[in-house]
Amino acid sequence: MSNSMKQDPVVTREGDYQHVESRAVMSRRERIITLAIRLTVISIALIFALFPVLFIISSAFNPSGTLSTQTFLPARVESADELLTNFRALMVEELDIYPFWNWIANSFIVASVTTILVVLITALAAYAFSRFRFRGRRQLLLGILLIQVFPNLLAMVALFLILLEIGRLSDTIPMAFPFLDFIDWGWINLFGLDSLGGLILVYMGGAMGINTWLMKGFFDSIPKDIDESALVDGASHWQIFWVLIFPLVRPILAVVGVLAFVGTFNEFVLARIILRDKDTWTLMVGMYNFINSDFNRDWGKFAAGALVSGTPVVILYLALQDQIVGGLTQGAVKG
Repeated sequence: MSNSMKQDPVVTREGDYQHVESRAVMSRRERIITLAIRLTVISIALIFALFPVLFIISSAFNPSGTLSTQTFLPARVESADELLTNFRALMVEELDIYPFWNWIANSFIVASVTTILVVLITALAAYAFSRFRFRGRRQLLLGILLIQVFPNLLAMVALFLILLEIGRLSDTIPMAFPFLDFIDWGWINLFGLDSLGGLILVYMGGAMGINTWLMKGFFDSIPKDIDESALVDGASHWQIFWVLIFPLVRPILAVVGVLAFVGTFNEFVLARIILRDKDTWTLMVGMYNFINSDFNRDWGKFAAGALVSGTPVVILYLALQDQIVGGLTQGAVKG
């Protein structure tokens, strides 16, 4: 009786040990299966995401330059100089037909000017909505959000007509007001149809809506005690904004700047509608000409141009990645 009572706990402990060991084996097997499934899904996602990039890179360095003879690895290459055939034709040999560098300059002008103006105006608007309390404030914020819901493409006919009428003002103003005939009104054409200034105006109107909300959330995360202390010391709201608040919101400024720059640099539809002259085309509109005229023959040049045009954007992201991450995370946590 006493021996059986002594052996029962031993049997129980051995059974528990075997059960725990089997559970450990099962959990280790489940972890291996889960890890294998995750690696498989990640590999498929990477292949799906990287294949277009690798295909464009391969097409850019393929000396044949045609889509019908495209291979993943360039074939029949006798020297390294042949790998640059498409780049040489695009950037050196055919500039009279395709002013590639002019298109890049136009894209940088439009994207840079739009980004600077959008960041400054959006920062001022966000500061006003965040710090001041005035009549109609909530209605204006709601109106900005509702307007942003509708894309610019819905207003492309109206935008086209507005820019067309702006270009005609240089002739109609002297006719309507003869006493102003001594003024040269030709500068208005810089903001009309088929002009970079008009395209900048269109981009500015479409980029400030959601960015105002994004900046306002970041401004709200900054303590108002800073403003109150500065007001007690005699500072104006303008000095508070530029000297105290503006340096603190650099992460969100970088986020809005990168979004505005990339969005305007890569935009195609509105630029295609507004810009008509080949010399005023942006890079995206000019690149469209390669696949529009002869898709098969000019595919290599298109791939080379796409590779070159994507380089500045990648460099910009790498240079400002810390600011971008800080701006998005801080605004999400504190806003």
